[in-house]
Amino acid sequence: MTQMETQPHIDSSRIAEITRGLDRSEIEGREKVFSVTDLAVSYSGKVALQDVSLDVHRNTITAFIGPSGCGKSTFIRCFNRMNDLIPGAEVEGRVLYHGDDLYARDVDPVEIRRRIGMVFQKPNPFPKSIYDNIAFGPRVLGIKGSMDDRVEQALRQAALWDEVKSRLKDNALGLSGGQQQRLCIARALAVEPDVILMDEPASALDPISTTRIEDLMHDLKRDYTIVIVTHNMQQAARVADMTAFFSVLVDEEGAARRGVLVEYDATTKIFTTPSDKRTEDYVTGRFG
Repeated sequence: MTQMETQPHIDSSRIAEITRGLDRSEIEGREKVFSVTDLAVSYSGKVALQDVSLDVHRNTITAFIGPSGCGKSTFIRCFNRMNDLIPGAEVEGRVLYHGDDLYARDVDPVEIRRRIGMVFQKPNPFPKSIYDNIAFGPRVLGIKGSMDDRVEQALRQAALWDEVKSRLKDNALGLSGGQQQRLCIARALAVEPDVILMDEPASALDPISTTRIEDLMHDLKRDYTIVIVTHNMQQAARVADMTAFFSVLVDEEGAARRGVLVEYDATTKIFTTPSDKRTEDYVTGRFG
């Protein structure tokens, strides 16, 4: 193992105060949204991630944590086939979505990305009005109904409506960073997805904006299934019901690095009584 990056220590005696997630028995009683078996991802023949198997359940928040280069972002992109857009990327194993193979030949990736929306690390609003940012997806997809109502509903769901309702015609790039990220969440919600993927959704935001995004995630999980990648372990402890810890394997010569799933369990267990010492070393800020 290589030296892991130092992380802020989470005092296990305070974990009950920090975590707001469900317990494992309640989670596992819910429908499986994703079921991943023996997943491996390679780029131009070089393995980036291997041997990943886990389930993601409905109306839960699942967090992926681990050091840089362990494959967290590669893995989350497998859920809506974003890796298809990377030349040389190959995905092996099975990813079932409500029991159907996401990578079957007759599956339309565009439809998958409508049902499984994604919010990226840096806010990426279109250089259009606030209104047109939200309306863009429904217009492209030909979704019927009142566009005004759809825009308002998406902005309300993203806890942004009261802040922007009087300036919907203003350019979205004039919003603050935190507002832009919530706008991007609203844009994803406007096409009525089933799942929301978030890759480091608050890493570029100030603490107040980060708190608003975290509170928003808790509100949204009543209606959506959420999967996030985060380097912030306190954030994972605060928002996630289940947490997967990924690490990096390095060959004897130190030339090849590949990500592996070390442990996947209820968030409280990951941060208090993990089963693998590598997980304990990571969440306590020690080196692995």
